[in-house]
Amino acid sequence: MTTRTMTIRTMTIRTMAVASVLSLVTGVGAGPAEAQAPNSVPTPESVLGHPVGADFELATYETSIEYFERLAAASDRLELREVGRSSFGRPVYLALISSAENLANLDRHREIAQRLAHPRGLTDEEARQLAAEGKALVWVDGGLHASEVAHAQHTIQLAYDLVTGDADPEIAAILDNVIFMLWPSINPDGQSLIVDWYRSNLGTPYEVAPAPFLYQKYVGHDNNRDGYMINQIESRYTTRVARQWEPHILYNHHQSSPFPTRIWIPPFAEPISPHVHPLMWRMVNLIGMAMSQGLEERGQRGATHMGTGFDNWYPGFMDHAHNFHNVVSFLTETALYRYATPGFYTIGDFPASERDLRPESLYSSPWEGGWWRLRDAVDYMLTASISVLDVAAKYKTDLLYNRYQAGRDIIAQYEEGPPYAYFVPQEQRDPVAAVELLRRLAFNGIEIDQLARAVNHQGLDHPAGTWVIRMDQEFANFVRQLFVLQEYPDLREYPEGPPDQPYDVSGWTLPVQMGVRVIEAASPLGAEVRDALAPLSGEALAWDAAVEDAAPFDAPIGVGFDSHPVAAAIVPPTGRVTGGGSALVVDPAQNNAFKAVNRAWATGARVSWVPGRPGADGEPGTGGRYAISGLPGEAQIVRDLGLQATRGSGGENLRPPRIGLYRPWSPSSDEGWTRWTLERYGFDFASLYNADVLAGDLDSRYDVIIMADMSRGQIVDGFAKGSVPPRYEGGIGPDGIRELDAFVRGGGTLVTLNRSSMFAIEALHLPVRNVVAGLSRQDYFQSGSIVELLVDPSHPVMAGMPERAAVVVGQSPVFTTEEEFEGRVMARYETEGSPLISGYLLGAEHLAGYAAAVDVAHGEGRVVLLGMRPQWRGQPFGNFRILFNAALYGRELADATPESSDFWTAPEETEDEGEPGGGGS
Repeated sequence: MTTRTMTIRTMTIRTMAVASVLSLVTGVGAGPAEAQAPNSVPTPESVLGHPVGADFELATYETSIEYFERLAAASDRLELREVGRSSFGRPVYLALISSAENLANLDRHREIAQRLAHPRGLTDEEARQLAAEGKALVWVDGGLHASEVAHAQHTIQLAYDLVTGDADPEIAAILDNVIFMLWPSINPDGQSLIVDWYRSNLGTPYEVAPAPFLYQKYVGHDNNRDGYMINQIESRYTTRVARQWEPHILYNHHQSSPFPTRIWIPPFAEPISPHVHPLMWRMVNLIGMAMSQGLEERGQRGATHMGTGFDNWYPGFMDHAHNFHNVVSFLTETALYRYATPGFYTIGDFPASERDLRPESLYSSPWEGGWWRLRDAVDYMLTASISVLDVAAKYKTDLLYNRYQAGRDIIAQYEEGPPYAYFVPQEQRDPVAAVELLRRLAFNGIEIDQLARAVNHQGLDHPAGTWVIRMDQEFANFVRQLFVLQEYPDLREYPEGPPDQPYDVSGWTLPVQMGVRVIEAASPLGAEVRDALAPLSGEALAWDAAVEDAAPFDAPIGVGFDSHPVAAAIVPPTGRVTGGGSALVVDPAQNNAFKAVNRAWATGARVSWVPGRPGADGEPGTGGRYAISGLPGEAQIVRDLGLQATRGSGGENLRPPRIGLYRPWSPSSDEGWTRWTLERYGFDFASLYNADVLAGDLDSRYDVIIMADMSRGQIVDGFAKGSVPPRYEGGIGPDGIRELDAFVRGGGTLVTLNRSSMFAIEALHLPVRNVVAGLSRQDYFQSGSIVELLVDPSHPVMAGMPERAAVVVGQSPVFTTEEEFEGRVMARYETEGSPLISGYLLGAEHLAGYAAAVDVAHGEGRVVLLGMRPQWRGQPFGNFRILFNAALYGRELADATPESSDFWTAPEETEDEGEPGGGGS
């Protein structure tokens, strides 16, 4: 889409309306909003220095909080609470807005919300009485994606309008019937980073330049893909507040709407998740229609619904994760130009199919073009937020009773039908992976028991200590959505056409990703099993406790999951060492083996490699292991990390490799996830920017260079000249390619994840080809799924992986080798059948027998091509070891790779199979 815009600073700035947007929303008053409020209540302009939404003006998070503090001090209708700290340490606040009487009785109303959310033991009549007494708890937030700037500005105006608007009957009803949970911003770091960036470029040719950094410490845009894994601090403090308060509605603002519409509103596009109580969907749809009605009443044109974009399939979105907790959760997408700079559109900028401005059933008042300003987006958001609050006030009793009904129905559903429970054994390939899985579920409000004694169920023995997730609990659909194998529906753009692409991924089954063995109970738990269940609960830490690492065995640092009593009680089996020998031998099947290895190097201990054995005569090979000698505090480290280790003799000595992680100025969420994952397991590495590559002499500084999943253009070209300030222009370019080539030829290792493998093949002229390049989406389609691969565990990069491994793929290349190839194939697809485990895959025949991971000899060095995403969003704990082994695959470990293997033979190709070259997939 091309857009003709006018962004000249000297143009006439639209006169901002003096009247509060409240008068637009409620139809009340023609005078200034200040006249309706006590003189003691400060206006936003009095603190910000400009009206909310003014052209070229944005408030930082710090200024926003200053205003909320002033508002709380001046009004008995707003209470401000600190509820967490951001990734960069900023205090995070929640504003509670309601009548003074409701705020004085917050504990009682939160108690009612909790009781209805957890309905076991309640009768229908008792629930109706509580619903009549209670208030609707409504969560609206300032958004996650900081470059979508309007949402964190609109919260300022929204707070003022509500605090000062009780003269209007609609607002008075909201204050009486709703306890409004308003987050000024749930990504405070990003808000201030983006505002500072915009201000630094204001009035220059780079006024609307994209930011050359992620607007969250690690994951940027993916902070809205972390809803169930809660890896990031921001995800944890929002989840903690949600479970402490149990709101009835959760509304997450976003930008941008599908052009040229001005705001996208539920109902959602197809497909939707099958494991949400239907009452949630019905209320989401009702609210969506109420919002569009409110917009139409105020002449705010361009609202649309459904379409082919915003489906509700992937449960990792921050809002959608709460639908499975029986919360009415949804998002909207309001149109965005760029920051606070206005843009102008003509009909000529519209797609040809939209230029006739024809009304449609779900787009009944097409937007006709013209100026689009930050204030326009703010006004649309204000109307939408007030409409949600109005629905909550009018349907307060229904909302509360339906929360009870949904939980009651789900408990009954799993009392009467399977799955009745999930057994999670303590004995796992990686015992800590099961703990990582269960702690996340517990933090998300799932009750977890542990067997006090051994039991038998369905003919299987379950030893004491086995964890049990009973499904007769109100949030059981959250577990079901994460544990089942996904079967994404075969939706087409038109009959016999290409697949309708999922908005996000199609498969994520959590136990499969994490390599955790889970046993489903297909028949009811008998008295013997239920009598052996002991509910888990431990001593929780305060969320702001001053601890460096409450649970060294898991991924989060600081308090992590230990602020939740159930999560705090879930710990791995006691670490132990068996056998005899001088060295501590750790199996890379356990991710914490790498924490031990990196801690050993950090303390001066010796690390060596004990190689595996290649397979032969159809038998699988064995994987190598790491041996550690002279580790200070070894016994404590084994206990802290929950390691199941042995004693033995050492092998080939390994020096700690010097690792560089490529970090482009055109920011990559996958690079951030890679950085987060490596940091959490103690890897010592440096961020490698374009200038570092272009400086050359890479082999004097690095042994291994890692490139996360990104396109060739992001690596080579970067930001176009003139689109950003000069220091951020471009990528590594041809000169950088030459430096990388020299680095590998001189003995270095280049590790490429997923799409960056195609860059390496083309740039370094490797004798490897992507066999799915050039296939049409009607013939081959793969997007965010879990597939099964056959793995050669004798290769050091695959050490610790099972012979048949579940891996995450998404837009992944599939390899074959050319005649000049030297090296090893480490993982391949089966020769027959579909490798799909969870998600969607069209054209499985194009994968049969081909390679998914290749170790390519290039000069004296290696290029490790991984056609997969082993650290995807910090989720596939069962794949992490592939990244970790690859990060350690310097010259010494590469030299220890067995020379021969009958693991793979390139499939024979007919003339019409494959395309020469190395294009993307």
